[in-house]
Parts: sequence; C-alpha cells; structure tokens
Amino acid sequence: MIRLIIKILLMGLAVFIGAKVVPGVQVNGFGSAVLAAILIAIANATVGFILRLLTFPINFLTLGLVSFIITVLMVLMVDSWMKDFNTDGFLSAAIFSIVVALVNALYSVIAGSDKD
Repeated sequence: MIRLIIKILLMGLAVFIGAKVVPGVQVNGFGSAVLAAILIAIANATVGFILRLLTFPINFLTLGLVSFIITVLMVLMVDSWMKDFNTDGFLSAAIFSIVVALVNALYSVIAGSDKD
C-alpha cells in the first residue's frame, strides 16, 4: 500500500516537473499534478488499452508509434476533463508525454527494482 502511494506521488511529481519544463503545459499546484497523473493512468489503462488492442496491427507496423500517439491523446483527454491541467495542443502534449516518461524512467533507475 505504501509503494502504491509513493508511486502515485512520484507520478504526480513527474507531471509537475513536466509541466514546469514543457512550454504550453500548465498545472495549478502539486495536488492538481497528482490528480492529473491518476487520471492519465486510468485513461491509459482503460480507453488507451482498448485503443491499443484495436490498433495492434498498425501499431506493430509502426514499431509502437501508434501507442505513443494514443498516450498523447489520453493526455489531451485528461486536459479536457480538468480545469487545473492545460496543454496548448498536440505538440505540447507529445513533448510533455516524453518528459514524464523520462522522469519516470530516471526514478526507476535510481530506485532500482520493485522485486522483494
């Protein structure tokens, strides 16, 4: 349970950092960043999963580019749901997705494996 809370807070931190680094992405406070991170994760796990299943053949042919585009679309969808999280368009959301993924990867390298 503690690991889940820590992961959620770190995802929120990644969203907060991404919003500060990427021009065109705004988030109003750390609480909004945590909520945006949770909503992006839920959107990716539900709608994103279904879209990835439906687009598997083209995703295979494009070596995963379609999955990245689906992730960006999930960020834009969360942007439309929240007032405190805003992106200026597809390009800002794409760069934001890359930055958040890099921050999460950096945390994974620093923290090490979850296996206990």
